[in-house]
Amino acid sequence: MYNDRIFLTPQEILEKDFKIDARGYRPQEVDKFLDMVIRDYTEFNSNIKKLEKEIKDLTDDNNKLKKEIRSLNEQLEVSKSAAENNTHALTNVDLLKRISQLEKAVFGKEE
Repeated sequence: MYNDRIFLTPQEILEKDFKIDARGYRPQEVDKFLDMVIRDYTEFNSNIKKLEKEIKDLTDDNNKLKKEIRSLNEQLEVSKSAAENNTHALTNVDLLKRISQLEKAVFGKEE
């Protein structure tokens, strides 16, 4: 992910040799500083890999949860549809009972 923007590896920093000039820097100070840079690079690389793994794990979890939500929504729709059908069926039964009672009252039919 970040590798296309990183120009140096810790190993490249370690192996870098500078030409010494008459009025150049002290090699021990440069080496000490580069050692700190190498430690930082190594730590940053470790953090990046850990975070990339965490992102992948979270993305996988997120996809699983989205799939579960879709499945639960489908089940909910099926349940709602079944409940509506049961409600209509009960309503139809109630209507038939009422019609039967009205017929008995109006036409005087006794069973």
